[in-house]
This record gives sequence, structure tokens and C-alpha cells, in this order.
Amino acid sequence: MTTSTDLLRSRRFAPLFVTQLLNALNDNLYKNAMVLFIVYQLYDSPEMETLISGVATALFVLPFVLFSATAGQLADMRDKTRIIRWIKFAEIIIMSAGAAGLVMSARGIAVESIAIPLMFAALFAMGVHSTFFGPIKYAILPQHLDDDQVLAGTGLVEAGTYVAILSGMILSAVFTVDQSTIAVIVIAVIGYGVCRMVPPAPAQSEETRVDWNPIRASKDLIAFSFGNIELRYSVLAISYFWAIAAILGGQFFPLAKNVLLADKQVAMVMLVAFSAGIAIGSVAINALLKGEISARHSAISVLAMGALLIGFYLLCRTWDLKPAGELFTVTEFLAQPLALVLVANLLLIAVAGGMFVVPLYAFLTTRVEKSEASRSVAANNFISSVFMAVGAGVAGTLGFFGIPLAEQLLLSLALCLVSAHLARKLHRVEQQRAA
Repeated sequence: MTTSTDLLRSRRFAPLFVTQLLNALNDNLYKNAMVLFIVYQLYDSPEMETLISGVATALFVLPFVLFSATAGQLADMRDKTRIIRWIKFAEIIIMSAGAAGLVMSARGIAVESIAIPLMFAALFAMGVHSTFFGPIKYAILPQHLDDDQVLAGTGLVEAGTYVAILSGMILSAVFTVDQSTIAVIVIAVIGYGVCRMVPPAPAQSEETRVDWNPIRASKDLIAFSFGNIELRYSVLAISYFWAIAAILGGQFFPLAKNVLLADKQVAMVMLVAFSAGIAIGSVAINALLKGEISARHSAISVLAMGALLIGFYLLCRTWDLKPAGELFTVTEFLAQPLALVLVANLLLIAVAGGMFVVPLYAFLTTRVEKSEASRSVAANNFISSVFMAVGAGVAGTLGFFGIPLAEQLLLSLALCLVSAHLARKLHRVEQQRAA
């Protein structure tokens, strides 16, 4: 079994790992810096906070729906490393434009006519950038790694992504606007430099014609993913997982404020716990499976996640502590008897989630021909994006109709049961394949 430490020292993996980590870091640093600045320094309105956050999320996710199919084809039919270099070069231009929008807003220059549209345009462009990078970061692994290294590499990529997302969120809250504008450009430049060390990954498909029609390409992509039974179960199980993550992620801030009576910094602590848990689970599953790509632990992992969600729900329901002031600060919150139990429970939910989802990602790139691996990952990105949007929309609708936040957690529990069913089916197919 290859350990994570072995891979991180490898030229075949380390540059790619750092490149994708910096990619996710910059995405989240820019997005959160932009939203926090617009909400707290330009408008400072709860209604505007909801609107801006929703628009920003939609603009970032929309390219995954529109262009995932094309991105998957392109990555299969061209040298993946060359595409990475073009993508990372484009990031420097995109971040420069986004930084210009931030600087103009901070100085009150053409704020609504030029600066804000420029920032949102850069955010959409970063969504497009990530859409084309997404299939490559997983599909390139079977080309550069041995078969018994793919699971470890997939786990590290997933863990690194969550660490980067968390770091981007924290830095966006700590940095001033000027510091954020410098940071996103510097990170983009460093990312381009690192990506040039990624070894070549020539196209392994004899096809050369890319379908640039997003509707037709998306239909073909769905047909491709559902035509392979292992791919179908993997994609659906992962997509339900991301719907759960979208529901939970959207609840951290309102749950902290309205149920736990805690401030935004407490919600950040919850996000830290969740992100750290995913990273831990992503690496731990490789040790448990000893490098073997198998779904045998996936069903039990997501069932454990569901059981822990019940515990989290019960903790939220029994939380009747009142702050001395308007809301608990982080120090006051952590001093409460149930606080550490609640945070630990959330951490374990995420650990189980990481252990569930990482082997399924490895299925995407190892249960198809190498010439189709990027399209396999792109199919998952497309369908997962739709599920995430639907999950967030359903949670929002429940809130609109007055369903309490704690009760909304039970929706995630139902999705855990569906995911476990799909994972069990996948493992059954896996056993039949091995027989």
C-alpha cells in the first residue's frame, strides 16, 4: 500500500496536488472576500446578504451545469497537462480582473456600473475555470499513478480540496480588501508556476472532435454515465452525498444564529470541524482499504453518518442555553456543557462522509477506459451540481414554509439512507465483477 507521505514526495503527484490545492484556495478566497466586502462594507443588509450569497453561489455553480460535458471531452481528447497550463494562465487574467473590481469598489469608483459587474464576471469565469480543471484533477491520476496508488491519490486530492476551501474562507475573513486583491493574484501566479512541473499526460482517446453544443453534449454525457452500471451507482451515490453537504453547508450560519444562539465565528468553528472531518476521512479510508478500490465500507460509512446526524439533531433540539449577551461568542460557546460534544459530533459526521465518498471517486476513474476517465468525472460534476442546487433549493423552501432548522436535518438523514442503498448496490456489482 502506498502511503500519503510517499505520494506527496513523488514528482508524479506532488505538483498536481499543490496545483489543485492552490486552485481551490483561490476560488474560495476570492468568492468569500467579494461576498463579505459587498455585504458588510457596501450594503450591510440581511436581505442583501442572502441575495448576494445566492447569486454568487449560482454564478459559480452554473458553469458546471453548462460546460462539464465539454470539459470532460476536451480533457480526454487533449493532453491534460497542457490544458492545466492554459487554465492556470487564464486564472492570472481572471483574478487580475476580479481584483480590479474589488479595488474599484473599495475606493468608490464606478461601484454599481463597473466594479460589481466586473467582480461577478470574474466569479463566473472562475466557475468556468474550475469546471474545466475539475475532471482533470481526478482523471489524470490513473495516468500518473500505479493502480494501488489511485485511492491514496484520490483521498489526498479530496482532503487537500477541503483544507484549501477552509483556508480560503478563513483568509477572506482575516485579510483586508487590499490584502485579498494581492493574494489572489500572487496565488494564481504561483499556481501557474507549480503546474508547469506536472508531468505530461497525453490524450489516450483516438477521438479528436469535441462537441461544443452544451445541451447535446450534456445529454450524451448522462447517457454515457448511466450506461455503465458501476459508474451509474457511483455518480448517484456521490451526488446524493453532495446534496447532503449542500443542505448542511447552507444551515451552518442560520443554525448557529437561530438555534444555538451563537455568532458567525461559531458558525466558522462548525465549518472548520466539518472540513477537517472530510479531510481526515478522505485519508483514513486509504489506510482502511490498504489501497484497494472498493465500496465495501461505503454503505456502513454513510449509515454511520446518518446515525451521527440523528445525534446532531438531538443535541440541537435539547440546546436551551441562553447567552449573557445577544449571541454566544466562540469562547462563551465552547464553555457550554454540550458545545464540545456537538462540535465533535459534527467532525465525526464529516469523517464518515469522507470515508464514504473517496472510494466512489476512485471508481469514476478506474471503472472506465483511461480514454474516458475525464468524461466520467465530468458526468459526476454535472449531476452532482444539479443535486446540490436541488438540495439547497429544497432546504430553502422548507425554511420558507416555516420548517424549523433542526427538523431540516432529517432531510439529510433520508438522503443518507438513499446513498447507503446505492453504495450497497455498487458493492454487489463489484463482487459480481470480481467473481
